[in-house]
Amino acid sequence: MTCATLAELAPHRTYETRDGTRLDVRSAFAEDEAALEAFFERVSDDDRRFRFLSAARHVGHDQLVPLTHCDHWRTESFLVFEHETGALVASAMLACDARMETGEIAVSIDGAYRGRGIGWAILDLLGEEARKRGLKKVISIEDRGNHAAIELERERGFVPHGIEGDPHLVLLEKRFD
Repeated sequence: MTCATLAELAPHRTYETRDGTRLDVRSAFAEDEAALEAFFERVSDDDRRFRFLSAARHVGHDQLVPLTHCDHWRTESFLVFEHETGALVASAMLACDARMETGEIAVSIDGAYRGRGIGWAILDLLGEEARKRGLKKVISIEDRGNHAAIELERERGFVPHGIEGDPHLVLLEKRFD
């Protein structure tokens, strides 16, 4: 008998996207760092830049620690796997402020899985998690060049706002009133 890792024992949920793609979603843990590092190596340079708002070609340990060492309440990192293959296809994060009123979200999707409704499913999941925690709103900070993410978030009820002093970024906000 072998010992199961925490990640193997972690509860997961299954979602189905609008095109019928089945996804398994679970929290990320420390032992997921190598899988996340490999995932971010597969995404495009633009997708890495949009996710981390920097031009780093490699996502290393210092950037991965916040994604793999969460308190699972104030901050949660989700891994999204294709049900059939077990491939890691997306990473999503919800980071709440100290007063538990606002959560910032960030999402990355493997380019090979775009256009299958995964972004919609992840935004719904993050919204559900934010409401569970009693948040009043979630925000996303996007590079203005990330047209696909901005449009997707607008379709899911986010309202865009400019960020004073930074013409390259846009803040998108969804309230739970």
